[in-house]
Amino acid sequence: MCASRAVTRSTLRQQIADALRDEVLAGRLQPGREFTVKQIAEQYGVSATPVREALFDLSAQGLLESDQHRGFRVREFTVADYRSMVEARALVIDAVIGAIFYGPALSTTQMVTYRDCLVAVRRRAQEAARAAQGGDLEILIGYDLRFWRELGVLGGNTYINDFLHRLRVQAWVFAVPYLRHDMGARDWLWHGHPELVAAITLGSHDAVRAVIDDYNAHALSWADRIAAGNLAHPGHGPQPTGQTPVPGAPEPEPPAR
Repeated sequence: MCASRAVTRSTLRQQIADALRDEVLAGRLQPGREFTVKQIAEQYGVSATPVREALFDLSAQGLLESDQHRGFRVREFTVADYRSMVEARALVIDAVIGAIFYGPALSTTQMVTYRDCLVAVRRRAQEAARAAQGGDLEILIGYDLRFWRELGVLGGNTYINDFLHRLRVQAWVFAVPYLRHDMGARDWLWHGHPELVAAITLGSHDAVRAVIDDYNAHALSWADRIAAGNLAHPGHGPQPTGQTPVPGAPEPEPPAR
């Protein structure tokens, strides 16, 4: 199955967590923003229990920090945190690449599934690259996360894929406030997704390694730019004036472009 996870009926707890995660990823809930269970429950018109559970879920994912007396706060990642995410991601991806190229030979059925997955992932890659080249940050984030999660299915290990997904979400949380305040952000949005799919399709370990190396080097170069003071920390900025999406509606697919 090419989907990163089976289709299931979302619980209210999951819907609230997904909605808040998307607000953080979009930069509308910025690093350092504080709120309580009561505030979120009132905003969504739900009881405190699923909200509390959702907030603890996001804390476990490293996106929020909890304080017994002050409630919850959107986590503020540092440049050092971001570099560590990239380095950890690189080490794990090395193992995944090795499993794909040097693991046991696939059966005929597995090979058909593998090729079907690549077809689906290729579409994500094209949309992600198009969004990056156009500077469409929110659209890029949605496609980028889906691209890597679905590509990770090829590695065959759900736990590793989940770990890498969490790292990418955290990396985007760090990056979004900077990118939203950077006039040259479009030049710093990586768009090598199609090249990676092409290299995997060719079965070229060296070509895959080259694209992944570029991916990681690109991220570290951007971190160096921030650390050098070429891009100031945006601060907390204004908070959103609109409502977040109401829980209960199914998560939409990123719009086709």
